[in-house]
Amino acid sequence: MSELITLPKLGFDMAEGTLVRWLKQVGDSVKKGDVLLEVETDKATVEVEALASGLLKGTFAEAGSVLPVGTLIGVIAGAEEKVDLDALRLQAGGAEAVPAPVAKAVTPAPAAPPPTSATPQPAVAVPASDGMLRVSPIAQRMAAQAGVDLKLVRGSGPEGRIIKRDIEMFMAGGTPAQPAAVARPQLAAGSVPASRLRKAIARRMTESKTAIPHFYLTVDVDMADALRAREQLNAMLEAADAKLSVNDFIVKGAALALLKFPNLNAVYRGDAVELMAQVHVGVAVSVPGGLMTVVVRDADAKPLATIGAEVRAMAARARAGKVQPADIEGSTFTTSNLGMYGIEHFAAIINPPEVAILATGAVQAVPVVRNGQVVPGTIMRATLSADHRVTDGAEAAQFMQYFKQLLEQPMRLLV
Repeated sequence: MSELITLPKLGFDMAEGTLVRWLKQVGDSVKKGDVLLEVETDKATVEVEALASGLLKGTFAEAGSVLPVGTLIGVIAGAEEKVDLDALRLQAGGAEAVPAPVAKAVTPAPAAPPPTSATPQPAVAVPASDGMLRVSPIAQRMAAQAGVDLKLVRGSGPEGRIIKRDIEMFMAGGTPAQPAAVARPQLAAGSVPASRLRKAIARRMTESKTAIPHFYLTVDVDMADALRAREQLNAMLEAADAKLSVNDFIVKGAALALLKFPNLNAVYRGDAVELMAQVHVGVAVSVPGGLMTVVVRDADAKPLATIGAEVRAMAARARAGKVQPADIEGSTFTTSNLGMYGIEHFAAIINPPEVAILATGAVQAVPVVRNGQVVPGTIMRATLSADHRVTDGAEAAQFMQYFKQLLEQPMRLLV
């Protein structure tokens, strides 16, 4: 029996997509699960798999076409099966393919021509704009001893500062060496067309901040025991690429906290809050041109090492533009970690239709007070952004308290 191939819906808000390319040609043998084609959505380029085995009997859309979700684009059938391709092509023609827009190239501003011996160069050393005479202590002492009038000396140091070399050159009757000219970077003027991903981020984040009443709660998490546990566990892992990260602890801690506070593991559907039966934690990752969320499914039930391996694999596919639909869809809660960039604290924007997002910063060595004494501490700041239509401060605060307890007692993440 023939299997019709339609442009799949790869996101709850996806209305159309671009057919990037066919990976199978008409007449090719196809097995269920083979990658048939690539589709570009607002979020990523996604590989679409065949849902049946057989021969690719026909295709009805060309690479580069922008098509509505559900458009008929091809058909798979048995080798001996008769397929009315003309009728299917007519059916597919009900939604005409639109050529994908081509981004205009940005022409950078012409660079300044290199200097030639015939081109006089401006002097680098200039008097201080405030009229002050800047002199290093050594140069001042040398000038006083030699009776040199500093007003006659041209400084070659920073901001025209007179330094030791300038006094020596002046006393020898020479010209002080001039500091090397610092080339200013040339910026390319012009406008850069926004990518589909950047447009999607702009639309969704504007929608979120406009429609969702955010409120924020921040706690300091003592990460000393978590770091020790991570070090001990990593010592038992042989493969270098299997090492646990702090982010793996964060994802697992958030997932377990969501089991205890299911109102935050939900999506908002207009007049109803849908509590989700499973905990699928999204992890924000940086990709060329923007940000993408990959999804750890059933994160509450997975070991730390499995969480880490899945996130690394999905992040690599996302950055290569080869994500699979399951990589980016279905999250019930999102985490965003900027600790690797040295960021101490930030508040993230909720990823609709979810109702909360957890932002974490860097693990830092800071002084803390314990039993009335100031002692060294290892602290990570975590901030929850929550939807006030769904939850309130007390419940969100209890969630953060429990998340803090889990990370401060990391053995609870292992059982």
